[in-house]
Amino acid sequence: MTSFATALLDWFDRHGRHDLPWQHPRDAYRVWLSEIMLQQTQVATVIPYFQRFITQLPTLRDLAAADEDIVLALWSGLGYYRRARFLHRAAQLCVERHNGELPRDFDALSALPGIGRSTAGAILAQAYGLRFPILDGNVKRVLTRYHGIAGHPGEREVEKQLWLRADEHTPAERAADYTQAIMDLGATVCVRTRPLCNACPMHEACVAHRDHLTAQLPTPKPGKTIPTRSTIMLILRDAANRILLQRRGAQGVWAGLWSLPEAHDTDDAWREAQARARIDDAQPLKPFVHVFSHYRLQIQPLLFDGAAPKQAIADNGDLRWCTGAELPSLGLPAPVRSLLLALPEPTEEHH
Repeated sequence: MTSFATALLDWFDRHGRHDLPWQHPRDAYRVWLSEIMLQQTQVATVIPYFQRFITQLPTLRDLAAADEDIVLALWSGLGYYRRARFLHRAAQLCVERHNGELPRDFDALSALPGIGRSTAGAILAQAYGLRFPILDGNVKRVLTRYHGIAGHPGEREVEKQLWLRADEHTPAERAADYTQAIMDLGATVCVRTRPLCNACPMHEACVAHRDHLTAQLPTPKPGKTIPTRSTIMLILRDAANRILLQRRGAQGVWAGLWSLPEAHDTDDAWREAQARARIDDAQPLKPFVHVFSHYRLQIQPLLFDGAAPKQAIADNGDLRWCTGAELPSLGLPAPVRSLLLALPEPTEEHH
């Protein structure tokens, strides 16, 4: 075992995280679910989502058989909904091709939707104890600093170097613990800003620590400004306190989720609203901004209270009038869910 792995495992035994919910039991389904949830999301945020998800869909077969709306509702708030869709589809493929289990073969596992090289390695190492390297964001940061590797880790040549280092350090014994250990070190000690170098078991051999480069490494991605777009969200509320929801198309952000009808400007908003219900007034609510990875969305909610549904749009596949009680079982984007939960009470004249 390399001295890197030995030092890291000694540290893990004393300071690592041993009580995460996906570690008990550490089976393939739970490890996989946690790995997908942890992409772009912190452990503290993921834990309650993981527990809620695993309570409702405790096995891979339960996930495969679940309705997509249920899967998206359980995911709602974690963002990057494509991850949830890939998870759902991969579970169905495991039932079709792999007897309802995640395959132990690297190629078969990484052929499933949403499972890249690092996620496949993490599942095989943690669930099955097999020796496979991983390279998530935390591990990239640890190895970039330890070896003093300059250049943005997303660049092909830099990533290639990092994979070689990751493989070189991964031990044959205790692969599951090592994998958790290097992720823990990145998440709790070798953090992005102000790393706790004195608490790190590798600081004496770390190039970034030696050369005072921890603030410069990993090299940041070349910056670019993200554009701002704007939309008006229509909240049509009828006399029974139901809200009109619309399922979004299969492409673009929030694909396939239930959301609110949208419009480009006020005239367009009135046209859209009148096509769906008889309305008499509109109340602008407080605008807010939602930030995606590639643009900012300025949202102006427009509330039409006392809307009378038109017969022509009785519930179809992509439009439905929903009560507040039905919302938790639907996949809704987090900002839309928050907006609906914070709606003002209907005014008396509209009761």
